Amino acid sequence: MKNYLILLRYKVPLAEVERHTPAHRAYLRTQYDAGVLLMSGPFVPRTAGLLWAQAADRATIDAMIERDPFNSELVADYEVIEFAPVMNAHALDGFFAQQRATVEA
Repeated sequence: MKNYLILLRYKVPLAEVERHTPAHRAYLRTQYDAGVLLMSGPFVPRTAGLLWAQAADRATIDAMIERDPFNSELVADYEVIEFAPVMNAHALDGFFAQQRATVEA
């Protein structure tokens, strides 16, 4: 699996972001359930958001973004960055051992 950081930069006022947030979060839950998303949350202050996802390929990530209500409602722009974790906190050893094995293979 490849790892991706996805930055969502809001392009509408926060009140408009908040209007679409319940649908966005409900959609993200489907991506957690599918094993694609690992973490998500807004920046502080709330000017943008971050998703951490894993997928076999970038096409899967692009398809996820395409279906996100923040995308279809023109709430945010997305920047996708692939990264390869090589170090981590001990509390994440089990997860990242699997990730490193994939990168090194």
